[in-house]
Amino acid sequence: MVVPVLAVAASSWGVLMGIAPLLQIRRMLRERSSRDVSLGYFMILLAGFLLWISYGVAAGNLVLVIPNSVALVVGAALIMVALRIRRRSADPLGIRRRSADEQSPRPGR
Repeated sequence: MVVPVLAVAASSWGVLMGIAPLLQIRRMLRERSSRDVSLGYFMILLAGFLLWISYGVAAGNLVLVIPNSVALVVGAALIMVALRIRRRSADPLGIRRRSADEQSPRPGR
């Protein structure tokens, strides 16, 4: 009786931990900044989630697969939002900067 209860509790807590980065996404969108977010940290976490999902699938253990799948999706969303915000903050006016080749006058003009 104890093992099934712990499995449900651990899986539920794992889902809660998996959606926790939504708080960071909300903050990034509100402040329009992702400079306080370590993308390397989240990429390492994503690799770990993939490993746990793979192990859970191989073992036929949904208690591992479900929370890690949720965490993988939310973590990937966080990385995408952070990269989008960083790209926009690097070019706040949405103006594409011309390369040196494009800026130099062309011969014959």
